[in-house]
Amino acid sequence: MSVFDRYYKKYDSWYEKNKFAYLSELEAVRKALPKKGKGLEIGVGTGRFAVPLGIAAGIDPSKKMLETARERGVDTRSASGECLPYAKATFDYVVIIISFCFVKDPRKVLKESRRVLKKNGRIVICIIDKDSFLGKFYLKKKSIFYRQANFFSVGEVRDMLKAAGFSRVSCYQTVFDFPDRMTSIDRPRKGSGKGGFVVISASAP
Repeated sequence: MSVFDRYYKKYDSWYEKNKFAYLSELEAVRKALPKKGKGLEIGVGTGRFAVPLGIAAGIDPSKKMLETARERGVDTRSASGECLPYAKATFDYVVIIISFCFVKDPRKVLKESRRVLKKNGRIVICIIDKDSFLGKFYLKKKSIFYRQANFFSVGEVRDMLKAAGFSRVSCYQTVFDFPDRMTSIDRPRKGSGKGGFVVISASAP
């Protein structure tokens, strides 16, 4: 049993305990999402982002996570980002929130994302920036979830996106303090370098 199946309730409760960080992240993701269209979340987890953001479909390898997301109204499928169970040009946008640091082959995930995206579709990748104060903290802390994570910097993700054929890369950042210290919502700012949570978006050809 994977760590996400074993501790799915602990994972889900993080969003209640760190409400302002969660709400700040939602605001930043909204900035990058298309206003309309059919979306897919790779690594949908318990649906904490898909539901409020109106992302109809989601995949995840964790059975327990998918059960919770399904109960919340997400159309879920058991799959990995490296092998998406959808036809070519199915979605207007693909979202990968935090999950990018857990995939086995990030380049293959980007290739698959490009395949299922329509022409000029959008990919949105949200990361804990490896070079940020938060990334450095999680690298040292080694929580039960991040123990097996492979964190990326914004520059690394940009380079991978460009190598995969994506263009017009842009960023928003948020979470400017440790999540358990936050007492209000941090408004998203353009760029990166200050926030722990960075939203990187790009266009498919």
